[in-house]
Amino acid sequence: MNKCTLVTVLALACGSALAFAGDKKGDAEKGKEVFQQCSVCHNADSTEKKMGPGLKGLFSREKMNNGKKPNEANVRAKVDEGGNGMPAYKEMLSDDEKDDLIAYLKTL
Repeated sequence: MNKCTLVTVLALACGSALAFAGDKKGDAEKGKEVFQQCSVCHNADSTEKKMGPGLKGLFSREKMNNGKKPNEANVRAKVDEGGNGMPAYKEMLSDDEKDDLIAYLKTL
């Protein structure tokens, strides 16, 4: 393999890695800040109920309280729609804030 081909292959590999890194949604650190408004009703460090369920280990659970699997789409729908005493955050949080929040919830 000549130098030109090697440089091209490396550039493509690095570009692909950066593209995949760019696909990652949300910033967990920012999401922790967003979660502060959720912490009035939800524990982050336990499964113990406050007003709403504790969220520790949310994404490793078999199902959420509404019976749905805790994946990104279902958690986001719950944040957007609220229900069962939880307010709807569809208009209160931006899409980026919701991405950040979900990234944070995955760390619990």
